[in-house]
Amino acid sequence: MDPTREFVKLANRVVVKVGTAVVTRSDGRLALGRLGALCEQLKELNVQGYEVILVTSGAVGLGRQRLRYRRLANSSFSDLQKPQGDLDGKACAAVGQSSLMALYDTMFSQLDVTSSQLLVNDGFFKDAGFRKQLSDTVSSLLELRVIPIFNENDAVSTRKAPYEDSSGIFWDNDSLAGLLALELKADLLVLLSDVEGLYSGPPNDPNSKLIHTYIKEKHQREITFGDKSRLGRGGMTAKVNAAVCAAHAGIPVIITSGFATDNIIRVLQGEKIGTVFHKDAHLWKNIKQESAHEMAVAARNSSRRLQALKSVERRNILLAVADALEKNQNMISLENEADVADAVTAGYDKSLISRLTLKPEKISRLAKSVRMLADMEEPVGRILKRTELADKLILEKISCPLGVLLIIFESRPDALVQIAALAIRSGNGLLLKGGKEARRSNAALHKVITSVMPDTVGGKLIGLVTSRDEIPDLLKLDDVIDLVVPRGSNKLVSQIKESTRIPVLGHADGICHVYVDKSANIDMAKQIIRDAKTDYPAACNAMETLLVHKDLSCNGGLNELILELQREGVQMYGGPKASAMLNIIETSSFHHEYSSLTCTIEIVEDVFAAIDHINKYGSGHTECIVTEDAEVAETFISQVDSAAAFHNASTRFCDGARFGLGAEVGISTSRIHARGPVGVEGLLTNKWILRGTGQVVDGDRGVNYTYKEQPLKA
Repeated sequence: MDPTREFVKLANRVVVKVGTAVVTRSDGRLALGRLGALCEQLKELNVQGYEVILVTSGAVGLGRQRLRYRRLANSSFSDLQKPQGDLDGKACAAVGQSSLMALYDTMFSQLDVTSSQLLVNDGFFKDAGFRKQLSDTVSSLLELRVIPIFNENDAVSTRKAPYEDSSGIFWDNDSLAGLLALELKADLLVLLSDVEGLYSGPPNDPNSKLIHTYIKEKHQREITFGDKSRLGRGGMTAKVNAAVCAAHAGIPVIITSGFATDNIIRVLQGEKIGTVFHKDAHLWKNIKQESAHEMAVAARNSSRRLQALKSVERRNILLAVADALEKNQNMISLENEADVADAVTAGYDKSLISRLTLKPEKISRLAKSVRMLADMEEPVGRILKRTELADKLILEKISCPLGVLLIIFESRPDALVQIAALAIRSGNGLLLKGGKEARRSNAALHKVITSVMPDTVGGKLIGLVTSRDEIPDLLKLDDVIDLVVPRGSNKLVSQIKESTRIPVLGHADGICHVYVDKSANIDMAKQIIRDAKTDYPAACNAMETLLVHKDLSCNGGLNELILELQREGVQMYGGPKASAMLNIIETSSFHHEYSSLTCTIEIVEDVFAAIDHINKYGSGHTECIVTEDAEVAETFISQVDSAAAFHNASTRFCDGARFGLGAEVGISTSRIHARGPVGVEGLLTNKWILRGTGQVVDGDRGVNYTYKEQPLKA
């Protein structure tokens, strides 16, 4: 939990305000999905024992939409030709309020929660008796686990300009929510908006940053607000005013997005989302927390110092890392065992727990791979090409580090070691964000690795990001971070690609195929498919689909392959042909990564059908053909559009360490920069060095170009 959000631990009574822009879509219709997610979150809090009070907008907008439809339905053609005046706002409120409450009642009833309606006007709060009765009524409802739903009664409001007048006790539902939080002695006020929180500038401006903590003395002078809400009264200005007033009176406030399905839950778990307002916020600014930008800049500066070292000095750092891993094996194992125990308790699936587990032999293999990297040829500053452009004018193309890498990975702490070692060998700075399920393991490994960094480089060469809330800020740092490598689910990779302008390297899925041709050696095929599927089912290079030539269904070869998988406990789904032939359940999708002892089987006509299937449904990762026909094998290898294509070898060989790269930062299925297992070379770029003796271009009159290729070693 963020130290500035410890107060949520003490929260019991929570007021949640949802705005019109959240309740309705851009066309004015109700956003049923968002309303459903809101009700489900409030139900969850209700079950957990929180006292939840909802303040909702949306009645006027809903009523206007319904009345417009009614007017249209009852209008003649000639009526429609006349100018249509705007609908009376109070009439809209009266019609919309009953519809809005009916919807809430239906949704909460489906969740076995009881809700209640309380309509108020600001004049009521001038009456001390009303305020006492209001508090008593709400307390009674909360004791009965009923969720009170508040709204201003716009239908009978006496204010002449309710959308403009701010002279009353409250003047919109944001200020009403703040007032109710005070009157009802709430512990926390959550204001849901259509953006993630308060930004330093327009939210759609890539240079704008989310303000995690609002400090009135600083931000009141710096921030200017744009237009009000597209549907409600005040937009972010009203929310900030209400939040500042409530926070000053002692009620903590968080403004966050109501578009997400779980933000209220996340707020109460103490996650660093949205913008927090607190009366003590001005004191928190003295808590030194390294920002995402500072961490990235520190990694860049350290990488430049690393690059300045001699090759033998960088090698010695890696050897020290390997020694430290072995020396601290017991400590690493204890931390990892705690992570694994938590994962088991949380009910994570076996494939994740398998990836999470760091057994002593795996730590030993990691140390060995780090030493292998240390012993490889120096990759930085290697001359790739040397050309004499003209007499005594020599051009060199040399390898150099990319700069700063951001690696986001899930549930595999061993990946941290591999990636850190590759970054050191290639002279790059590194920022790492691992999955929360490996929190202790990652922290232990990071501590071990950075502890052996020489003072000339510094431990900040490798930064460990501990909160996923930092990721959005990191993904904006295209001026400091040079490459993002996501290692995880399809969802993770897709989200990152959509959220950054930094180049992204990686793969979303590992849907690998093995095609067994009619000329295959069946014993060899059984051995390969057994290994490809069962050696490490959770790996991205494990076989997910087995394609079998149709002739093998006639000569018994298919049956042998099926029996081999069954003996290993593999569950099988079939394509249309295989499911009918083998009487197994038909798969719902060929594009599915099981990451378990499960696979799909399909019968194909020939190698060309297998190639077409792979190119249509595959993920471009790794494919294998088992055949004794060399010509068929070459056809398969040349026409399959994937990063790796194997002949008579298990897909599990697609791995940086097994390819002799020492380790891998990940496997890339893209076609730009690097493809397949990405080792040191994939983390390098190049620069051009020109050595002359005073030559100038002068319109190319004074240079006699020769363009002679020179030996790489002078």
